[in-house]
Amino acid sequence: MSTQSIVYFTRELSPEGLHKVYSRIKENMTGRIAVKLHTGEKNGPNIIPSSWVKKFMAGEKELKSSGTIVETNTYYEGDRYTTEQHRETLKVNGWDFCPVDIMDEDGTVTLPIKGGKWMKQMSHGSHMLNYDSLLALTHFKGHAMGGFGGSNKNIGIGCADGRLGKKWIHTKEGSGDMWSIAEEELMERISESTKATIDYFGKHTAYINVMRNMSVSCDCEGTAAMPVVTPNVGILGSLDILAVDKACIDIVYAMREDEHHDLVERIETRHGLRQLSYMKELGMGNDQYILIDLDNNDAKMTPKEAVQNLKPFVNG
Repeated sequence: MSTQSIVYFTRELSPEGLHKVYSRIKENMTGRIAVKLHTGEKNGPNIIPSSWVKKFMAGEKELKSSGTIVETNTYYEGDRYTTEQHRETLKVNGWDFCPVDIMDEDGTVTLPIKGGKWMKQMSHGSHMLNYDSLLALTHFKGHAMGGFGGSNKNIGIGCADGRLGKKWIHTKEGSGDMWSIAEEELMERISESTKATIDYFGKHTAYINVMRNMSVSCDCEGTAAMPVVTPNVGILGSLDILAVDKACIDIVYAMREDEHHDLVERIETRHGLRQLSYMKELGMGNDQYILIDLDNNDAKMTPKEAVQNLKPFVNG
């Protein structure tokens, strides 16, 4: 592995910003491309706008012709628990501009977890095997149990099927509490699940994190999400999952105390940083990276420079 991975950054929060980042990391997006999004519970206020994704995908030749938004059903009973409920929620949230593949609609498939200490395999939606490449298009934010949700959480929980895979991540065997696995063990299980997916796709993976509307709540909380008090930042992308999640965390920590207090508290009280250290232990990526400023002639920059002159969050 090279000394440092490359993470690209733009302040442009728009479909054009998505294009700017994607154009630098799309080199291995070939064949049928799974675009893994968190499409959110009904009327969730903080998801990546579906209008952005529609324009973005329409403007990328390989995504327009061979890209499909993919999701899986939820473990908890809510608006996306069954495929039928899920499809209705997709319509409500504006994701009906194209087919969305609910990957566990027709069953499951297990893939190996190389080097996992908690699990040796993960159960995914069976449709995952229909794809050649994976683009994780992630809304970076907090998470009630994971501390934060970046590319690792989007894939680790989001590609596990709704009945078995997510149960393996969240529930101790024989426990009556479906959320009985927490803190560092949960971070490790999420990362192991992610490893099964990215090992399957190999080099045909790319990661985009959108640092916008960053509540301490995940988009699975929908309209019940906590208010956003963290300023918007920009869009980051990389071919390295650990590098892009680490860069987002470093940017959060580089903010002023009043800007990041709630999000940092959520991350630390849930042991969320263990996601990063365990990904490194599993050999999933590099925590040493170079941050490239796409708005400034590809200049190298620091996380501190990325948060200069941030404006307080105001309704998106």
